[in-house]
Amino acid sequence: MRFADEAHSELPLAVGVHAIGPLDENGDRLGLLDDPEAARVRFCVDRRGVWLSVAEGAQGVHVNGREVRRMAMLRVGDAVYVDGVEMRLVGATPPASPGDALHEPASDADGDPRVVLRGVGGQYHGRSFTLERPRLVGRSGDADIRIDDPAFADRHARLELLGDDVLLRDLGSAEGSLVNGEAVRDAVLRPGDQVVFDAHHRFVVEAPARGRGARERAGEELDGPAAEEDDFATEPKASPWRLPWLLVAALAIAGLLALLLLFGSG
Repeated sequence: MRFADEAHSELPLAVGVHAIGPLDENGDRLGLLDDPEAARVRFCVDRRGVWLSVAEGAQGVHVNGREVRRMAMLRVGDAVYVDGVEMRLVGATPPASPGDALHEPASDADGDPRVVLRGVGGQYHGRSFTLERPRLVGRSGDADIRIDDPAFADRHARLELLGDDVLLRDLGSAEGSLVNGEAVRDAVLRPGDQVVFDAHHRFVVEAPARGRGARERAGEELDGPAAEEDDFATEPKASPWRLPWLLVAALAIAGLLALLLLFGSG
């Protein structure tokens, strides 16, 4: 967990429960507490991912600008606000660099409509943009993802397919973008990665699994939903004969009770 200001140190989140609360009387600094009862929030880490639990009566807790009163599951790149202090959940490894691919000319070739950017925050929350063609992010009128902010660049970035991955190509913006909580300019995005423009316009990359390697990447970095899906997939299926046998047993018991009542009354 990385804080937005330099007054706080990073908090490594190992498996277990981490109680977070004020370290001083003024409440200006947050950190790990030995007493879980004094915590404002708790970060619970297990094999499924990272869960945020809000203490009873605590207020002013937000995830990506939305208030959380009890519990929320976090994904890498989410911004958590506690008492006005901003922190971001970052991955164990930084986003992949595009390397030599960045020097190749932008491609206008047909992409894949199954690869999408799904809005999870900001103006485009709930909307999706397919990458069947490159997408321009910026303030200009021809931008696919248009962000109408005077301080935002006319041509901020371009997203296009790079093999099985997505290339985020910076077009000379002043502030760059956030990928999984890390400030970047150019990066290779993979399924499950979260990219943020202008602080609060959030998108998640979604794509069909392309073999075992792609599925493993989609489930790594504490990506809870993918882990939960795997857990359910390994559970044994209920036998289709279980329900009929229960009905037969219930009918047999009912029959015995009827006989006992019939002969007992005689």
